[in-house]
Amino acid sequence: MAKKYVLTRTSQTPQKIIDENKFEIDYRKELNDAQFQAASAIDGAYLVIAGAGTGKTRTLVYRVARLIELGYDPSSILLLTFTRKAAREMMNRAAALLDNRCAKINGGTFHSFANMTLRKYSKFINLNSNFTILDQSDSQDVINLIRAQLHLNQKQQRFPNKATIYKILSLSANTETDIGEILEREYPHFEQFLPDIFKIKQLYESYKYKNSMLDYDDLLIYLRNFLSDFGPGTKALLSTIRFVMVDEYQDTNKLQSDIVKGLTQLNHNVMVVGDDSQSIYSFRGANFKNIMDFPKLFPDAQIIKLEENYRSTQEILNFANHIIDKALEKYTKFLYTRKPSGELPGIISAKNENMQARFIVERVLELREEGVPLNDIAVLFRSSFMSFSLEIELNKANIPYIKVGGMKFIETAHIKDLLAFLRIDENPNDLVSWYRVLLLHEGIGPKTAQRIMDDISSGKIKLNAPPDAVIKKNYKESFNSLLELLHNISSNYSLPADKLDVVLQYYKPIFKSKYDDFNKRQKDLEIFVNIVQNYKDLQTLLSDMALEPPQDSVTDLAAEDNEEEFLTLSTIHSAKGLEWHTVFIIHALEGFFPSGQSYGKLETLEEERRLMYVASTRAKQNLYVCYPMHLFDRQNGFTISKPSRFISDVTEDLAEEWLLEEEY
Repeated sequence: MAKKYVLTRTSQTPQKIIDENKFEIDYRKELNDAQFQAASAIDGAYLVIAGAGTGKTRTLVYRVARLIELGYDPSSILLLTFTRKAAREMMNRAAALLDNRCAKINGGTFHSFANMTLRKYSKFINLNSNFTILDQSDSQDVINLIRAQLHLNQKQQRFPNKATIYKILSLSANTETDIGEILEREYPHFEQFLPDIFKIKQLYESYKYKNSMLDYDDLLIYLRNFLSDFGPGTKALLSTIRFVMVDEYQDTNKLQSDIVKGLTQLNHNVMVVGDDSQSIYSFRGANFKNIMDFPKLFPDAQIIKLEENYRSTQEILNFANHIIDKALEKYTKFLYTRKPSGELPGIISAKNENMQARFIVERVLELREEGVPLNDIAVLFRSSFMSFSLEIELNKANIPYIKVGGMKFIETAHIKDLLAFLRIDENPNDLVSWYRVLLLHEGIGPKTAQRIMDDISSGKIKLNAPPDAVIKKNYKESFNSLLELLHNISSNYSLPADKLDVVLQYYKPIFKSKYDDFNKRQKDLEIFVNIVQNYKDLQTLLSDMALEPPQDSVTDLAAEDNEEEFLTLSTIHSAKGLEWHTVFIIHALEGFFPSGQSYGKLETLEEERRLMYVASTRAKQNLYVCYPMHLFDRQNGFTISKPSRFISDVTEDLAEEWLLEEEY
């Protein structure tokens, strides 16, 4: 019999056997099987479907540490997240797990990575490296300026405001959809204004280009185009990136998906982590299809599912599994836990909205007596208005609460004022900031401000030259003082903190005369001073303020809010990624949750189902889903309400039904 000799196929690279004993960390012991499979993956494309509470962050952290233990250069690992806080947390956890090499990986948001890359490779993109970043508020102000210049604010019929126009343009950019299609789908009542909106878009793009400005969407568009050009600059960047990792991939839009593909053109090593069942941000342009179509984008991708939950009881997981099992398109998974069993979720039917609120108040007080702090209890809702009745009852019961979604620090008028001074110093052609600063001054109205801005645009007024006699004759004294201030901080100071100190001395009298509640706002100014002291250059400060601003303003907090404990009231969108011992979901009614606006489109209705799944999986120990059986209608008086389709078919082995009654 002939002896057989088997040839090895040259197209197949044999897997390298790794000795687990050589690692400082015992990865097999620290991770469950699915987590270990993801953390130990090296070359190739991977889609990690991480169910709610299954330890996706832990998995990513351990993968970073393992790659570095294998000898890969930390700077060759790129970790893209949706908040800088998330990236920083992962890097810090990896560093604590292994050593400081983990803190040297490239970690950040899509936008911050784009900002850094575009500045570094600006000569390849025909872009000024000192471009200014417009945040959402700034972009809206530019649009408003153009809107007024075109006299569209004087139309006989209602014309979309600056926020709506910005949303239309941004949605068009992020989803790569024509403006006309967006108007037809989302704003049919404005379809007649398509030519005007398109004109605004053209002037907006021209304005940004002329004044070296990029908005949030531009950062992604320029980066996507830079990657797709695949020129010398692109190849230089990609040669430094060995591994691409993306967190919360279900929240990416079309542009971000293109960027992920572009980043893997040289080294095809990519791992995206996300949960299709938690894709709930389509209103921001997030595309559910990105995570579903990842295997088409990377045909050799391996799918790894994380299904062991470390947050909730099995009873809560069974309820959540039931909700998402009815989804039409999904990666099938079953969340399970090894935690001790708990109580069944409750489906609470109340006679009316007031009784729903009173039940929550009474149950919160009972839980607090049982040792559950207010900080570990949340009430979640589909839309912000749904909590109004509850807020009245909470105030009656003297239960302190925080409602998530207040004014962000960076959007407060007084902080925007200070930033405008600094932005002019960085980019003297920033006419939006000029307009804001000019209108702070007594005697300068919109017409005078426009005349001054025209002179700035034409070069008659320059910051790099001292204010001269000609300007003093032609302009009001207040403008001369402003010009002297701006020339002073531009010529004599380099550190942002020193510039801000001079600006504050000038701004304080304006601040006190402009804002009646300046005492309350004063704390924000102090916080801003502390923030600025951490920066050595103005460009980095302004970029960070635009891309990753501080979130909370002290003007949102009432003066008497000295409580240490607060119940959380939150929209479900704001609650994603968080968890509480006890969660109440309110207004689980047809027309409210799911929203009546979702009825006309299957994709939107499916996203409503995912919202209910996200809300349910925030609970660790107790889950209560509530709805009022009668809601007040102004025309018809009380009307009968129908429970949400997401809970109408829940069986008694999955949830316990509670019917509230009055005590007589």
